[in-house]
Amino acid sequence: MSTTEEGNAYTNYSLTEAARGNPNELWPHSGDHAPAAPAPPASAAQPLSKQATHIYTVSYLIFFSLLGTLARLGLQALTFYTGAPVVTGVLWANVGGSLVMGFLSEDHNLFREEWGETATKEPATGPVENEPNIKKERHKAVKKTIPLYIGLTTGFCGCFTSFSTFMRDVFLALANALPDPSLPTGSHIASRNGGYSFMALVAVVLLNVSLSLSALIFGAHLALALTRVTPTVPFALTRRVLDRVVVVLACGCWLGAVFLAIWPPDRHNGPDVWRGRAVFALVFSPLGCLLRFYVSLHLNSRIPTFPLGTFVVNIFGTIIEGLCYDLQHVSGLGAVVPAALTGCQVLQGVMDGFCGSTTTISTWVSELKGLSHRRYAYMYGSASVLVALGFLVIIMGSLLWTRGFDEAVCG
Repeated sequence: MSTTEEGNAYTNYSLTEAARGNPNELWPHSGDHAPAAPAPPASAAQPLSKQATHIYTVSYLIFFSLLGTLARLGLQALTFYTGAPVVTGVLWANVGGSLVMGFLSEDHNLFREEWGETATKEPATGPVENEPNIKKERHKAVKKTIPLYIGLTTGFCGCFTSFSTFMRDVFLALANALPDPSLPTGSHIASRNGGYSFMALVAVVLLNVSLSLSALIFGAHLALALTRVTPTVPFALTRRVLDRVVVVLACGCWLGAVFLAIWPPDRHNGPDVWRGRAVFALVFSPLGCLLRFYVSLHLNSRIPTFPLGTFVVNIFGTIIEGLCYDLQHVSGLGAVVPAALTGCQVLQGVMDGFCGSTTTISTWVSELKGLSHRRYAYMYGSASVLVALGFLVIIMGSLLWTRGFDEAVCG
């Protein structure tokens, strides 16, 4: 990768490449990279160093990964209730994250000041600059180099949604082992014909993919409908306040999660449940988010018709999810033995935090919508689902159909 620096204020070539290869754009100009953003005028703020830009971007990713993970876990808990029409709680998290992604991708007001110069006030360099489509594509290209925007889309939306949890539910639907809140605790799901299991698999896939795509499009429509009332984030506020504050917040919040994992807040008052439900997930989620960001940065631009980076992290996270689920449901490791409570909670934290943040639905459906030809989208989407399901059949199926799943002690 070239190290040539751009003239953008507090941006650099590597982040510009991240924007070009980042699939967060809803409807790109073509299947290739977005056009490079031109340098701002001399009146713009002085550029920061590459190191400062990198620190700000990583800090936003860490901070918003924590918020996205908490939002996903909270929404999953709220939507998993007795009599729920859909028992895959991650569905609503995927829908919510995709909606926010669609809004941010299509919005033209929040980051209108871009790098310190309002886009609508820039002098035109030629007749073509007056075309709305050119200005729209230029703004999208510039927007994807802003650390705050990267944090909101890659950090928050990416961690709010989870491809690995979605694929785990797909396998459990196939295996007739999908948890149902309407069943009494400890009861077993009645056996059924294999044809019904296939229909359950198709239902989970269709519900997640179709609703997430619909939410992505609705978010874009919502951004267009609210154009007149959507405020603009001042560039001075972002650069002088938010960028500096988020460095402290990111480090402090992540360290706080680590301290809560070491000294649980509920240890003195009763059963230790918080670490398994949220705290361990917060410890591992920034690692997954950063892994996804850097892998996508280096791999997504290599094949314009197949976002390789997102595919790799989605499959990798799904494999780790299946392995951790197996370890949770094997006697002596995550199940039955009370002394294994902490180990079971750590495995749950890896699944909810690391795997949930490494994999993403919001970026995935954005790529499906943005690929230049429909056949590429069908190939990419089908390959992602089939390969991930194949790995889970091998990993989780080998345990389920030989020894069976035991009840997790932290379940």
